[in-house]
Amino acid sequence: MNESFNPRRDQHGKKKKTVEKKPFINELLSTFLYIIVITGLFVAIRTFLFAPVSVEGDSMNPTLVRKDRLVLNKVSSTDRFDIIVFPSPEDPSVQFIKRVIGVAGDTIEYRDQILYVNGKAIDEPYVDLSGESDGLIDIYNGDFSLESLRGVETVPEGSYFVLGDNRVNSKDSRSFGFIDEETVTGSTRLRIWPLDRFGFVD
Repeated sequence: MNESFNPRRDQHGKKKKTVEKKPFINELLSTFLYIIVITGLFVAIRTFLFAPVSVEGDSMNPTLVRKDRLVLNKVSSTDRFDIIVFPSPEDPSVQFIKRVIGVAGDTIEYRDQILYVNGKAIDEPYVDLSGESDGLIDIYNGDFSLESLRGVETVPEGSYFVLGDNRVNSKDSRSFGFIDEETVTGSTRLRIWPLDRFGFVD
Protein backbone atom coordinates (compact mmCIF):
# COMPACT_ATOMS: atom_id res chain seq x y z
CA MET A 1 0.00 0.00 0.00
CA ASN A 2 1.49 3.27 -1.09
CA GLU A 3 0.20 6.27 0.77
CA SER A 4 1.63 9.76 0.74
CA PHE A 5 1.88 11.81 3.94
CA ASN A 6 1.47 15.54 4.06
CA PRO A 7 2.39 17.44 7.25
CA ARG A 8 -0.57 18.98 9.02
CA ARG A 9 0.76 22.46 8.45
CA ASP A 10 0.72 21.78 4.72
CA GLN A 11 -2.78 20.40 4.90
CA HIS A 12 -4.22 23.41 6.66
CA GLY A 13 -1.92 26.08 5.34
CA LYS A 14 0.62 28.15 7.21
CA LYS A 15 -0.76 30.61 9.72
CA LYS A 16 0.78 34.01 9.50
CA LYS A 17 1.73 35.69 12.70
CA THR A 18 0.45 39.18 12.95
CA VAL A 19 1.66 41.90 15.26
CA GLU A 20 -0.81 44.56 16.09
CA LYS A 21 0.73 47.95 16.00
CA LYS A 22 -0.24 50.25 18.81
CA PRO A 23 -1.75 53.52 17.68
CA PHE A 24 0.75 56.37 17.69
CA ILE A 25 -1.15 58.18 20.44
CA ASN A 26 -0.82 55.13 22.74
CA GLU A 27 2.93 54.96 22.12
CA LEU A 28 3.20 58.66 22.86
CA LEU A 29 1.23 58.35 26.09
CA SER A 30 3.32 55.36 27.24
CA THR A 31 6.55 57.27 26.64
CA PHE A 32 5.15 60.34 28.40
CA LEU A 33 4.08 58.29 31.44
CA TYR A 34 7.50 56.61 31.56
CA ILE A 35 9.21 60.00 31.60
CA ILE A 36 6.89 61.22 34.36
CA VAL A 37 7.59 58.16 36.53
CA ILE A 38 11.38 58.41 36.09
CA THR A 39 11.33 62.15 36.76
CA GLY A 40 9.16 61.62 39.84
CA LEU A 41 11.55 59.02 41.22
CA PHE A 42 14.52 61.32 40.59
CA VAL A 43 12.81 64.25 42.32
CA ALA A 44 11.77 62.07 45.27
CA ILE A 45 15.30 60.71 45.72
CA ARG A 46 16.79 64.21 45.49
CA THR A 47 14.19 65.70 47.84
CA PHE A 48 13.99 63.02 50.52
CA LEU A 49 17.08 60.79 50.26
CA PHE A 50 20.21 62.05 48.52
CA ALA A 51 21.34 65.20 46.71
CA PRO A 52 24.57 66.67 45.35
CA VAL A 53 26.08 69.66 47.16
CA SER A 54 28.97 71.91 46.24
CA VAL A 55 31.46 73.54 48.61
CA GLU A 56 31.72 77.29 48.03
CA GLY A 57 33.75 78.66 50.95
CA ASP A 58 36.99 77.94 52.81
CA SER A 59 35.67 77.25 56.31
CA MET A 60 36.19 73.48 56.01
CA ASN A 61 39.76 73.57 54.68
CA PRO A 62 41.73 71.37 54.41
CA THR A 63 39.06 68.65 54.66
CA LEU A 64 36.89 70.24 51.98
CA VAL A 65 37.93 72.88 49.47
CA ARG A 66 36.10 75.11 47.02
CA LYS A 67 34.31 73.28 44.19
CA ASP A 68 34.38 69.92 45.97
CA ARG A 69 31.13 68.12 45.17
CA LEU A 70 29.60 65.81 47.75
CA VAL A 71 26.62 63.52 48.15
CA LEU A 72 24.27 64.75 50.86
CA ASN A 73 22.49 62.03 52.84
CA LYS A 74 19.15 63.35 54.05
CA VAL A 75 18.01 60.31 56.02
CA SER A 76 21.00 59.28 58.15
CA SER A 77 21.19 60.13 61.83
CA THR A 78 23.68 62.78 62.91
CA ASP A 79 26.54 61.90 65.25
CA ARG A 80 29.33 63.84 66.87
CA PHE A 81 32.04 64.87 64.32
CA ASP A 82 29.77 64.32 61.31
CA ILE A 83 29.88 66.95 58.58
CA ILE A 84 26.43 68.47 58.09
CA VAL A 85 24.68 70.99 55.86
CA PHE A 86 22.14 73.43 57.29
CA PRO A 87 20.70 76.87 56.50
CA SER A 88 22.58 79.83 57.96
CA PRO A 89 20.87 81.02 61.16
CA GLU A 90 21.30 84.57 59.90
CA ASP A 91 20.27 84.01 56.25
CA PRO A 92 18.28 80.81 55.59
CA SER A 93 18.81 81.21 51.83
CA VAL A 94 22.51 80.38 52.38
CA GLN A 95 23.58 76.83 53.20
CA PHE A 96 26.47 76.25 55.63
CA ILE A 97 28.62 73.13 55.87
CA LYS A 98 30.31 72.48 59.24
CA ARG A 99 31.40 69.70 61.55
CA VAL A 100 29.30 68.67 64.55
CA ILE A 101 31.46 69.03 67.67
CA GLY A 102 28.86 68.71 70.40
CA VAL A 103 25.45 67.05 70.71
CA ALA A 104 22.79 67.45 73.39
CA GLY A 105 24.24 67.15 76.90
CA ASP A 106 27.89 67.63 75.90
CA THR A 107 30.24 70.02 77.65
CA ILE A 108 32.71 71.75 75.32
CA GLU A 109 35.89 73.67 76.10
CA TYR A 110 38.82 74.85 74.02
CA ARG A 111 42.07 75.51 75.86
CA ASP A 112 45.58 76.01 74.50
CA GLN A 113 44.48 74.85 71.03
CA ILE A 114 43.05 71.61 72.39
CA LEU A 115 39.38 70.68 72.17
CA TYR A 116 37.75 69.04 75.18
CA VAL A 117 34.39 67.30 74.87
CA ASN A 118 32.92 66.10 78.16
CA GLY A 119 36.31 66.70 79.78
CA LYS A 120 38.17 64.46 77.31
CA ALA A 121 40.88 65.88 75.02
CA ILE A 122 39.97 65.27 71.38
CA ASP A 123 42.50 64.60 68.65
CA GLU A 124 41.51 66.65 65.61
CA PRO A 125 43.54 65.47 62.60
CA TYR A 126 41.22 67.38 60.30
CA VAL A 127 42.43 70.74 61.71
CA ASP A 128 45.65 72.14 60.23
CA LEU A 129 46.88 75.50 61.53
CA SER A 130 50.51 74.97 60.59
CA GLY A 131 50.41 77.75 57.99
CA GLU A 132 48.87 80.33 60.33
CA SER A 133 50.71 82.85 62.50
CA ASP A 134 50.50 82.62 66.29
CA GLY A 135 48.88 86.04 66.41
CA LEU A 136 46.12 85.02 63.99
CA ILE A 137 45.51 81.80 65.89
CA ASP A 138 45.23 83.63 69.21
CA ILE A 139 42.72 86.10 67.75
CA TYR A 140 40.47 83.76 65.78
CA ASN A 141 40.97 80.46 67.56
CA GLY A 142 41.30 81.43 71.19
CA ASP A 143 40.09 79.64 74.31
CA PHE A 144 36.36 79.32 74.92
CA SER A 145 33.72 77.30 76.73
CA LEU A 146 29.97 77.02 76.33
CA GLU A 147 29.64 79.11 79.47
CA SER A 148 31.74 81.93 78.02
CA LEU A 149 30.05 81.79 74.61
CA ARG A 150 26.41 81.03 75.34
CA GLY A 151 26.03 81.18 79.11
CA VAL A 152 25.17 77.46 79.44
CA GLU A 153 27.16 74.46 80.65
CA THR A 154 25.97 71.88 78.10
CA VAL A 155 24.60 71.72 74.58
CA PRO A 156 20.79 72.09 74.86
CA GLU A 157 18.41 69.27 73.95
CA GLY A 158 17.68 69.11 70.22
CA SER A 159 20.74 71.19 69.33
CA TYR A 160 24.25 70.85 67.89
CA PHE A 161 27.42 72.85 68.43
CA VAL A 162 29.29 73.11 65.11
CA LEU A 163 32.72 74.34 64.03
CA GLY A 164 34.51 74.69 60.72
CA ASP A 165 37.75 72.74 60.30
CA ASN A 166 39.44 75.98 59.23
CA ARG A 167 39.24 77.43 62.73
CA VAL A 168 40.75 80.82 61.88
CA ASN A 169 38.35 81.41 58.97
CA SER A 170 34.98 79.98 59.91
CA LYS A 171 31.69 81.49 60.97
CA ASP A 172 30.22 78.84 63.24
CA SER A 173 28.65 78.19 66.65
CA ARG A 174 31.26 80.41 68.28
CA SER A 175 29.42 83.36 66.70
CA PHE A 176 25.88 82.30 65.81
CA GLY A 177 25.26 79.78 68.59
CA PHE A 178 23.70 76.34 68.52
CA ILE A 179 22.05 74.69 65.52
CA ASP A 180 18.54 73.27 65.85
CA GLU A 181 18.73 69.61 64.77
CA GLU A 182 15.39 70.01 62.96
CA THR A 183 16.96 72.47 60.54
CA VAL A 184 19.76 70.14 59.41
CA THR A 185 19.41 69.34 55.71
CA GLY A 186 21.62 66.26 55.91
CA SER A 187 25.10 64.89 56.51
CA THR A 188 27.82 64.09 54.02
CA ARG A 189 30.75 61.69 53.86
CA LEU A 190 31.18 60.95 50.15
CA ARG A 191 33.07 63.26 47.79
CA ILE A 192 32.36 62.66 44.10
CA TRP A 193 34.37 65.52 42.57
CA PRO A 194 37.16 66.11 41.72
CA LEU A 195 37.84 62.56 40.62
CA ASP A 196 41.36 62.52 42.03
CA ARG A 197 39.83 63.10 45.49
CA PHE A 198 36.87 60.78 45.02
CA GLY A 199 36.00 58.77 48.13
CA PHE A 200 34.88 59.06 51.69
CA VAL A 201 35.75 62.25 53.57
CA ASP A 202 38.01 61.73 56.61
